[in-house]
Amino acid sequence: MFSRVYSAQTNLLSVHAVSVETDISRGLYAFAVVGLPDKAVEEARDRVSAAIKNSGLTSPKSKNQKIVISLAPASEKKEGPAFDLAIALSYLLASEEIAFDPEEKLFLGELSLDGKLRSIRGTLPVARFAKANGFKELFVPKDNAEEAALIEGVSVFGVESLEEVILHLEGKASIRPTPLTRLMQNERTSSTDFADVRGQERAKRGLLIAAAGGHNVAMYGPPGTGKTMLAKAFTGILPPLSFDEALEATSIHSVAGILGTTSGFITDPPFRSPHHTSSYVSLVGGGVTPKPGEVTLAHRGVLFMDEFPEFERRVIESLRQPLEDRVISVSRAKGTAHFPADVLLVAAMNPCPCGNYGFRGKPCICTPAALSRYRRKMSGPIIDRIDIWLEVDRVLPTDLSGGPEGEKSEFYKNKVESARKIQAERFKTNTKLRKNAEMGSRDLVTHVALDDGAKRALNLAAERLGFSPRVYHRMIKVARTIADLEGAQDVSQNHILEAVEYRPKKFDA
Repeated sequence: MFSRVYSAQTNLLSVHAVSVETDISRGLYAFAVVGLPDKAVEEARDRVSAAIKNSGLTSPKSKNQKIVISLAPASEKKEGPAFDLAIALSYLLASEEIAFDPEEKLFLGELSLDGKLRSIRGTLPVARFAKANGFKELFVPKDNAEEAALIEGVSVFGVESLEEVILHLEGKASIRPTPLTRLMQNERTSSTDFADVRGQERAKRGLLIAAAGGHNVAMYGPPGTGKTMLAKAFTGILPPLSFDEALEATSIHSVAGILGTTSGFITDPPFRSPHHTSSYVSLVGGGVTPKPGEVTLAHRGVLFMDEFPEFERRVIESLRQPLEDRVISVSRAKGTAHFPADVLLVAAMNPCPCGNYGFRGKPCICTPAALSRYRRKMSGPIIDRIDIWLEVDRVLPTDLSGGPEGEKSEFYKNKVESARKIQAERFKTNTKLRKNAEMGSRDLVTHVALDDGAKRALNLAAERLGFSPRVYHRMIKVARTIADLEGAQDVSQNHILEAVEYRPKKFDA
C-alpha cells in the first residue's frame, strides 16, 4: 500500500517542496523515516503514532506491518517538526483508514501527543511558494493561519487538531478558509523623538540625509552627547515598508521564529541593535547549518551598532560584503547560504577609549598605543563604505536647561517621504533601484547630472583629500540626496560641498 502527500521546508526565504511518501507492507512492526531526517523528524514516529491513537484511529504500533516514510528528495536534509501532519495523513491514506485527494494540497504542522497542532515557523514563505507552484490549499496550525493568509490566491485552512483535518478532508465537517489578511500599518512605538534631543542640529541634518537616500551613517563624539538617542529616534523618520518589502521582512522574522515577539507583522523598517560583545556568527549568520544573523534580521531596516570600535575586528570587517552588495554569503562544509542584507548601517562611537580625543571639555588621557589600537579597529574599506560621518559634540548647559525645542520627528519624516517620492520617479524605469544609495557607477551617469561648479568642487576635493573611487561615487550619491531634499533638478556646487563636509576628520584610520 502506497500514498503520497505534500509538505514543504523553508531555508530562510527559499522554500523546497517535500513529498511525504508512505509504503506499508506485511511483517514485524517497524516504522522507519528516511530521506536525511534530523532528530526532530525521526522523533515524529512516536508523535504521529500517539496523535493517531488519541484522535480515535488505529495506532500504527498495534498492527504487524512495516512502515517506511520517505521524505523526498532524499538528497536534502530535513529539519524540524513541521512534517508531522503530512506524515500522519500519508500513513492514514496508505493504510486506507481515510480517503481523500492529496493533489494541490500542502500540509504543515507539529503534532502533540493528543493530536493537537502546535505553531511552526516560516508559514509566510511557504504560502508564497504554494501560490507560485500551483497548490490550491494550504493546511497549517490555526496560530499560523493569519500569517499565511497574507498571500492571495491560495486557500489557507487554520486547523487545531489532526481529527479536524481528517473530518474536513473526508467531507464530514467543513473548515472555512481563513479570510485574506490585510497588512495594517502599525503605530510607531519609538519612545524617542528628535525633539527630545536638545541641540545637535547638524547631526539631525546628517541623519535626515541618510534616511532620505538610504546612506550608511556614523556618529562620533564624547560620551553622553545623544548619539544613542539620535539612533533610536532615527527609525521614526523612515517611511513604512512597501507591501513587498513588508512580506520579505515578515518572512525572515517568521523563519527565524521571532515574529511572535514583535508587534504583529513587520510593516516598519526593522531596528536591530546587537551588543558590542556579540559574536561573529550571531551578527553575520553561520553555524554548522548556516542560519541568518543580525544583519539579515535587519534586512530592509536599520542595523544600529553602538560602541562600533568595541566589536571584534573580524565582526566589523565582515560588514564589507553586505554594505556593498546588500547580500551576505556564508560558506560552510555543508553548503553555502546567501542571506539578504539590505541594511542601513547606523554606527555610534567615541573618538578614543576615554571618549574625549579632539573635543572640548575634558582632556584625552589615552596613551598613543591605546589610541592606535582603537583606530586600527576601523579599516579604510569600512570607513569608505560609510557615506556620512557626523560629529556629535558636547551640548551646552544652556541648551539643556532652557534651550528651544527642535523640530519633531514628524517634520523630518515628511521631508524624507518627499525625497523618496522624487527618487521613485527617477528610478521608475529601473525596478532594481529604490534609493540613491543603491545606484552603481553606471546608474550615476544615467540618473545624476552635475553642473560645472559641482564637477570642479568634487574633483578638487577628491584630489586634496585622497578619495578612493568608491568614496568619489558615494559623494555624488549623497549630493544627489541633498539636492532631492531641496527639490533641485541638478546637483550643484553647494550640494557637493555639503556632502564632502560629512567625510571623517577626527576619527580616521
